[in-house]
Amino acid sequence: MDGNNLVRMANRIADFFESLPDREEALGEVATHLHKFWDPRMRTQILALADTPAAVGMHSLLRDALTRHRERLMPSN
Repeated sequence: MDGNNLVRMANRIADFFESLPDREEALGEVATHLHKFWDPRMRTQILALADTPAAVGMHSLLRDALTRHRERLMPSN
């Protein structure tokens, strides 16, 4: 899938959860949504993008959620 499209979709998820008053809860909810509803290949790709210059275009909540919850988001083999 196109990396720009993945970032755009993930940013929309982060936008939604940004309204939660507790940042820790918002981070967890972003990660939970990605884990539940994104195909493992999509999660692998967004995690890889977080380590590239494409991360500059990521919502700060998304970047933090990917960093904090990386282990949980990694697809199991």
